[in-house]
Amino acid sequence: FLQQTEWSLQLMTQRALEAEGNVEKLKLAIFILQEELESSQVENENLRAGQMTDLGAVNQNIDFALQNLHQIITGANWSIKQLTSGAESLRFVAEVLKSTGKISEVEGEEE
Repeated sequence: FLQQTEWSLQLMTQRALEAEGNVEKLKLAIFILQEELESSQVENENLRAGQMTDLGAVNQNIDFALQNLHQIITGANWSIKQLTSGAESLRFVAEVLKSTGKISEVEGEEE
């Protein structure tokens, strides 16, 4: 009974230490998030004040995003064409195999 109690105490101590470690990690995460929030609030205020609204930079970002989107669309179209071609090839192979099976059945019946 004493050994079981000691074992339970050790287990509870280990869990308590792990919990304390988790609390410290969470406190650090909260601190970091609070700093990020404050930074975002300052940035938001600056944006509202018009200090960081450079239309040239915004247009460059939009152009860059559009170029990337165009490349993605082109790649997606190519992939769709490849898939369609592969599906057509598989359909053809299936028809050939189906026909071969029918020929084999007819030859089997003739014998």
